[in-house]
Amino acid sequence: MNFVARPPFLDTPDVPPVSDDGKLPVPADVTRAIETLIRWVGDDPAREGLLDTPKRVARAWKEYCSGYGEDPAVHLSRTFEEVGGYDEIVLLRDIPFQSHCEHHMAPITGKASIAYLPRERVVGISKLARVLNGYARRLQV
Repeated sequence: MNFVARPPFLDTPDVPPVSDDGKLPVPADVTRAIETLIRWVGDDPAREGLLDTPKRVARAWKEYCSGYGEDPAVHLSRTFEEVGGYDEIVLLRDIPFQSHCEHHMAPITGKASIAYLPRERVVGISKLARVLNGYARRLQV
């Protein structure tokens, strides 16, 4: 399987993983970008109800796109040899997922099915959903 490596632009060594308040720190340029969007749509980012919105939005997007920080192949590394001659398709159906379109960053929700034909080894069925989530937490075409 070919998996996309973690892009180097996601590495932010200058930003600590957690701030003093226990939350992910948000770089000032990200906060300013979200404030710009708020102004552009016609609201005031200095309005009381919006004061903390830029940081909340930034943290939410970091979570929405957390799949860039993981390698889904890791979930498939543990397999089992004891397949007992199993030679039929393994299918996990209707796995719910949430993602975002890479063209408009609009939300996508749906269900996916994953199937494979085992040869000498099988992978735990729960790992298939973890692979899906690893990819769903990236921008999609």
